[in-house]
Amino acid sequence: MIIALDAMGCDNGVAAVVQGAADAKKMFPFFEPVFFGHEDELKPELEKHGFNRFVHAATVITPDEPPTLAFRRKKDSSIVMGLKYVKEGNASAFVSAGSTGALLTGATVIIGRKPGIERPALGTVLPTRTGGFVLLMDCGANMDCKPSYLAQFAELGAEYMQKCMKLDRPRIGLINVGTEEEKGNAVAKEAHALLKESGLNFAGNIEGREILSGEVDVAVCDGFTGNILLKHTEGFAKIMLGIIKEQLLSSTISKIGALLAKGAFGKLKKRFDYREVGGAPFLGLNQIVIKAHGSSDALAIKNAIRQCIEYTQSTGTK
Repeated sequence: MIIALDAMGCDNGVAAVVQGAADAKKMFPFFEPVFFGHEDELKPELEKHGFNRFVHAATVITPDEPPTLAFRRKKDSSIVMGLKYVKEGNASAFVSAGSTGALLTGATVIIGRKPGIERPALGTVLPTRTGGFVLLMDCGANMDCKPSYLAQFAELGAEYMQKCMKLDRPRIGLINVGTEEEKGNAVAKEAHALLKESGLNFAGNIEGREILSGEVDVAVCDGFTGNILLKHTEGFAKIMLGIIKEQLLSSTISKIGALLAKGAFGKLKKRFDYREVGGAPFLGLNQIVIKAHGSSDALAIKNAIRQCIEYTQSTGTK
């Protein structure tokens, strides 16, 4: 299985992407990476791990560039060239930790949307209290949404959870300021009406505190709200785990307790570690595109590749 990798978009540099691919290769011997990036930076890292497949990309689209303008001007960038490689059928999927906006623009134009889909959405899974996961749709691709977008996000999310998480009729929740049907702005109210008539397993409105409760399998919102929720969850988990660690190491007695509970806290930390997820898929495209976290390390890249492989196997995508 060939997967195209953007070697230039990661904050931790080319080395993290190549190391992540090497680690993934150990797990999945049938996996073959093709790297897109500047030859001078790539070749030394590839030689360390015995890789030799790469495509020279002369430019890089940075997060501070206007996505649409950068996409048009930088046809020789790692993102644009990688997406074209997948579009032409040379690889099964594309992974990038680069600019979300440029990746969305490029994927929409080059890869193309599935029939009937107005906007692709970025979905990411978050751990729930019950031990499962909830898919947050959208978590950063579409800042302004029409009610029809939100209804389509729910359909895409339900399909993903059915095929990849093996859930029968996933429960859909619409993120809102209250659970009552009449709550929210005009977009939320109209989206609620569309979801009621959609035939999906719609559980109604959910408040922010209910997202991780396990009461729904797909939580739907616009990308502006979703991205704030995602970053808040990441930050809150990091702070809380830090506070717990600080308190457990504050005295001899608490250190003993920490030693006894080390395994449990390790599992908790792992559940809230974005690196264990790997990345967020753009749902609604004709082919698989995974957006990895900008600060991804080798572990995150490895798991993004694993996610591509599992997604491909579960959906039968070529």
